[in-house]
Amino acid sequence: TIGRGLRLCVNQNGDRVRDPNINTLTVIANESYEQFAENLQKEIETDTGLRFGIVESHQFAGVSVAGDDGQAMPMGDERSRILWDHLKSSGYIDGKGKVQDALKRDLKSGMMNLPAGFEKQRAQIEEILRKLSGRLEIRNADERRQVRLRKEVYLSSEFSSLWERIKSKTTYRVEFDNEKLIDDCVQAIKDAPPVARTRLNWHKADLAIGKAGVEATEVEGASTVILQENDIELPDLLTVLQDRTQLTRRTLVDILFKSGRLSDFKSNPQQFIELVTHSIGHCKRLLLVNGIRYQRLGDESYYAQELFEQKELTGYLKNMINVKKSVYEQVVYDSEIEHEFAGELEKNSAVKVFAKLPGWFEVSTPLGRYNPDWAVMVEQDGNEKLYFVVETKSTLYTNDLRSPESGKIACGKAHFEAIRASRSPAEFVLAETFNDVFTHIKRGE
Repeated sequence: TIGRGLRLCVNQNGDRVRDPNINTLTVIANESYEQFAENLQKEIETDTGLRFGIVESHQFAGVSVAGDDGQAMPMGDERSRILWDHLKSSGYIDGKGKVQDALKRDLKSGMMNLPAGFEKQRAQIEEILRKLSGRLEIRNADERRQVRLRKEVYLSSEFSSLWERIKSKTTYRVEFDNEKLIDDCVQAIKDAPPVARTRLNWHKADLAIGKAGVEATEVEGASTVILQENDIELPDLLTVLQDRTQLTRRTLVDILFKSGRLSDFKSNPQQFIELVTHSIGHCKRLLLVNGIRYQRLGDESYYAQELFEQKELTGYLKNMINVKKSVYEQVVYDSEIEHEFAGELEKNSAVKVFAKLPGWFEVSTPLGRYNPDWAVMVEQDGNEKLYFVVETKSTLYTNDLRSPESGKIACGKAHFEAIRASRSPAEFVLAETFNDVFTHIKRGE
């Protein structure tokens, strides 16, 4: 959070809202848009030491690994360099360490390729790379456009028929076994990577200032100092974990004592808190998703088709594509996969009508709101009409529920199962390309 202008807004309860659709900062700058964006990012890099989208060769030196004696220790610069070279040879970064799209794609899908010997540290490595691969996103307001309805599609019987099958709202309940949650959390914490002792790292470099700019060359003298436990101020562990996990203090005490890893808290409080939070969050998501049951609400509870006229949709020129079969004149896409999928829908003669579902079309889940990607109507053999809700992802492997996003998708599938119409219901499909939807049709699912 940087300065007053970039602070996250709060809701009526005083809680920070982290929805990127709500947190839009408008800046009226004296200089050009490109110059403002460049200067702002340079200022942040100068003030914070953060280099946007750059992976340094020493970036993973502090990753915790188990030594020969079983004790946690940092990975070190040599192994960090080996990992950096692998990222470069895999096309994840270029020769200067700049993050490439391939890394962002594989991080999102959970399919990042790691060399042998680094798999146990995957969670720590991916967390570092997620932070580094993000970039301050600044958009030019001059390129913002309102997206208009395509009336002939919006008023067509085909779209009305499609909307009728997906518009219903639901409520859910979760069957939650507290004892199983405790047992699962205990085991997850036991199996988690070792926690390294808190340490200070520093490097020495020579600076050369010339007409070409400032150049830094690292010299011999890098060092690591391990902090003693009595030098570390311990935070209120239960209060922090209660706030992050929403579990009771009694349940947390039970989990922590049974895990047998409380000594790690003294060695490195922050890393231990992150480890426990991640483990409990993973186990909670599994239980919530596996135990959730959706039920369709009454006939008066649904998303009215008229909302397309009442709710304004806007986008930016660089992420809009013109279409004719959609309820909107353009599709506002969020990724290259969505861009390609919209093109496939537009070109395929079997697709009669489709919609990129707007942000206000939501499914309630215990993990937060879920907004599906697409609603599609397909005509098969020139007669039978088939209806789909499609989630486009870069991978079709949905068994991994480590991320909240995967859990929300599973909840979305359960929601659409609960509102299935008696005749020609809308099927929920996970797809990389439109060919995956056709595969679904051929299987008769």
